[in-house]
Amino acid sequence: LFLAVCAVGIGGTFQYGYNVSIINAPTQHIHRFLNETWTNRYHKALNPDLLTFLWSVIASVFSLGGLCGALVGGSIFPYFLIFFFSILFRKGALLMNNVIAILASILMGISFPTGLFELLIVGRFLIGINSGVGICVQPLYLGEVAPKHLRGAMAMGSSIFLTGGILTGQIIGLRELLGGEMYWPLLLSSSCFPAFAQLLFLPWFPESPRYLLIDRGDELGCVKALKRFHGSSEYRREMEDIQQESFALDGEKAKGPCHLFTDRAVRWQLITVIVMTMGQQLSGINAIYFYATYIFEQAGISAEQIPYVTLGTGACECLTALTCGLLIDYVGRRYLIIGGYLLMTLWSIVLTFSLTYQELYPWVPYVSMTSIFAFILSFGLGPGGITNTLIAELFIQSSRPAAYMIGGTISWISFFTIGMLFPFIVNRLKQYCFLVFLLECSSVAAFLFLVIPETKNKSFLAIKKEFHKLNFGRN
Repeated sequence: LFLAVCAVGIGGTFQYGYNVSIINAPTQHIHRFLNETWTNRYHKALNPDLLTFLWSVIASVFSLGGLCGALVGGSIFPYFLIFFFSILFRKGALLMNNVIAILASILMGISFPTGLFELLIVGRFLIGINSGVGICVQPLYLGEVAPKHLRGAMAMGSSIFLTGGILTGQIIGLRELLGGEMYWPLLLSSSCFPAFAQLLFLPWFPESPRYLLIDRGDELGCVKALKRFHGSSEYRREMEDIQQESFALDGEKAKGPCHLFTDRAVRWQLITVIVMTMGQQLSGINAIYFYATYIFEQAGISAEQIPYVTLGTGACECLTALTCGLLIDYVGRRYLIIGGYLLMTLWSIVLTFSLTYQELYPWVPYVSMTSIFAFILSFGLGPGGITNTLIAELFIQSSRPAAYMIGGTISWISFFTIGMLFPFIVNRLKQYCFLVFLLECSSVAAFLFLVIPETKNKSFLAIKKEFHKLNFGRN
């Protein structure tokens, strides 16, 4: 089971974190490449506004690709893909997804020697699709493979590999490694290595047992997969759980997102997914990274040393994901996610005050720096780690892929929206932007306190029954 998490994660959410991270290091080199390419092609200098626009497209087209990937990952994109992905899901879809990553790496790698910045845009779009598929299908696979008592820890593999990808991208992007001017095409094309690693290791692991029995009706394949994952003496308990869910579904086929929006039986689960995914992206974690450089400068850290200090934020996120993975099946999902949002609310208040009085006392910048790391810790222990876990647990087999598609779509739209609006929010509100995030975090915490039950050590059918009163009333 542990090796399955590694094999799935290296080409799944690791790619998302890695490709979000590596684009920051070569910013100035890509600007220079755009200027030189435009001058050579059109024999005139590139307009600064057009340069900003092209860079924005290169950076943000990743989220557009991610949105398309989330739709494909939910298997409801154009109808010819429904059949394709219904055959491949779950393991097969992850394997085929690596072809997209390798193609994207090639296009980004050859953009500089060919002088075609358009290839860079296409490559970023394709790697976005790869990330969108991976971030939907990986937690879906892990949630279905894991036994009840390990489901939280295994689902946390998605967050651990995502934060590991961010940290790895920050390290590889240092100027001493691939962040230098001569090596940035290699940096962008290095995302092919996780893809090759997954193509090498994932075929050794079986398909999701729940998918084999419930969706494909392959009982023999399900038993063989369970024996591989749980051992020949322990698999029967999981087999009984899967058979009970299969019996309850009574041959019900996988639902599309339109069915979920009209199905009263999953109304509050769906509302919860939308609130959680929006809350995760709009929580202020992006503002923290935006202000990090400024706060480090105020604390007296030189510009040359800031990239190395920034590694601390990535290491902090990775550490909290690992910690959350150890705690989730002991403390429970409900306490961690609500507690995480409440702590983020507290640190938003502290940051607002410390940034307001940044220059009043020499020790205030250190309060701001401490608050940044505390905010990241709170995010990693709560929203950053628990959200994907809960999406897997709130739905039964027929609704789960569509739920991940809806959650992924909302997440990518929120990611794109905050990327577009955030500079304007910061310019207008300055440090008071954290009051907006304070309100958002406290509101999400209140909603989750009122709505979600504890899902630790419960079957998917038992969790569905917990929502029955909310969806249908007391009767």
